[in-house]
Amino acid sequence: MKEVKISRENLFEHLKERGFVYQMTNEEKIRQLCNGDPITVYSGYDPTADSLHIGHFFSLLMLKKFQQAGHKVIVLLGGATAMIGDPSGRNDMRAMIDGDFVQKNYQKLKEMIGKAVELDGNNPAIIVNNAEWIRGYDYVDFMRNIGQHFNVNHMLASEACSSRLKAGGLTFLEMGYMLIQAYDFVYLNRHYNCKLQIGGSDQWGNIVAGAELGRKLNFIENKDPEDFQALTSPLLTDANNKKMGKTAKGALWISKDKTSPYEFYQYFINVDDRDVVKLLKLFTNYEISEIEELAKKDIREAKKLMAYEITKLIHGEVDAKDAMKISEAFFGDGGNIEDAPSFNLTKEDIEKGVRVLEIALKSGLINSFSDGRRLVNQGGIIMNNNLIKDPNQILKNEDFNDGYALLKKGKKNIVKIILNN
Repeated sequence: MKEVKISRENLFEHLKERGFVYQMTNEEKIRQLCNGDPITVYSGYDPTADSLHIGHFFSLLMLKKFQQAGHKVIVLLGGATAMIGDPSGRNDMRAMIDGDFVQKNYQKLKEMIGKAVELDGNNPAIIVNNAEWIRGYDYVDFMRNIGQHFNVNHMLASEACSSRLKAGGLTFLEMGYMLIQAYDFVYLNRHYNCKLQIGGSDQWGNIVAGAELGRKLNFIENKDPEDFQALTSPLLTDANNKKMGKTAKGALWISKDKTSPYEFYQYFINVDDRDVVKLLKLFTNYEISEIEELAKKDIREAKKLMAYEITKLIHGEVDAKDAMKISEAFFGDGGNIEDAPSFNLTKEDIEKGVRVLEIALKSGLINSFSDGRRLVNQGGIIMNNNLIKDPNQILKNEDFNDGYALLKKGKKNIVKIILNN
């Protein structure tokens, strides 16, 4: 399939056509910034774990498109903001990380950022940590210089605070989050001439606060207030408007230590058919007409291409091919679940603790425990589309969707484990 080339002359139209554009402060101004002379643009991420997840990566992809078009890009790691916790969309207070978390995990995070944006070459991305300018900023000075420009009534009415406010638990600490993130934009504008902040739509309130703060300060200093613009992409959601990237084990992580390339591939090969075209538009640069034609002709092939390309983008060609081969080996013809032999368990059995390999042995799926351990080490036992990695893994209640779990060895060797009341 043919890939389109990203150029600065039509970057805005490219982003809009592919589905990256959602909210903007000033569409015409942002169009000029995207399609005009090179500018500096940034996006921020709070590193509350030692890995980024698929939502972060999706946002980084938009940053990458700016970089490919010749703009300078900055990736901001929130070493300061992550210590406070963003209240946006939360009913409870976020867990706070310790002070040197970013420093401890910098190399891991840098490696994952490098999967999306170029960190070398003629136009490398810059990675910064907002702890560098927030720590040491005198509290009284910060409140006098920055806090005076924020109206509390306006802040409380914003989406960023609404969920926590309704739950009756918004703290003064969390209200400070918006001030710090807003100041980040001002700092990057002053030190890097950054004129555009991008991010997910869930950050709209915080992002706009930065643009408004910058404009107020520029107005006071007789500078151009239009130097601060904001652009968000829609959240990565499925056809049912549910957030993508949530698995039975939690988030869909970029780190293969947390989510294996096979599990990653399997997540996307199992998405709703209605999401295939959208995901190919977002995660590849294939011609839209060819994407739509392939999906219309053979949605299964389009889905395989989509799952492979996204896995390759994050884990590389070798891991993506391996993941696809494993998936094909186990699910190539899907097997017939209705004809599969069944094995019955009770809730009392689960409470006592039953090993997956014990069920595999009793059901005849494996010949012995040593055979089972060997298969596990080779990635040959799967339950509910997830590789069994621990030969001592215990069955849990959450393993049973609709009252049963599927245990597989190979393409056709399937056992349906039924949980009885």
